[in-house]
Amino acid sequence: MTLYRIGELAKAAQTSERTIDYYTKLGLIVPESRSDKNYRLYSHETLVALERINQLKQEKYTLDEIKTMMSKWNEATPENDVSDRLVELELQMQRLEREVKALEPVISGLKPGQARRALAALLPQGVACMEAIKLLLTQGPPM
Repeated sequence: MTLYRIGELAKAAQTSERTIDYYTKLGLIVPESRSDKNYRLYSHETLVALERINQLKQEKYTLDEIKTMMSKWNEATPENDVSDRLVELELQMQRLEREVKALEPVISGLKPGQARRALAALLPQGVACMEAIKLLLTQGPPM
């Protein structure tokens, strides 16, 4: 098993050592073990977790939301997969709501024709998404 010291992990993850320290203090990542010289050693799974954290940050999740998601993923069992995915969808919907609220000033400044075209382009996709979620929530577990 490959173990990384902080500098090696930071380089592999294309982030700073300070970020690694910060995420460790927050509990987002955890060292696998310590070296004889007491260096923290991180596993390859930590590198994967850092990539996931960076992706979620780019999707505008807060570190608290990411920590919640990461802890759920770490304790996930096959029975919880659907529940976890629904939690993930709920967090995505919350993120989208924040983004829509941020866009409200721009939307209110649109001319009526522009607003109609934007709504017409979004409406079919939004309805399809809502129907898919509704179907997931109303279907019981397979018998």
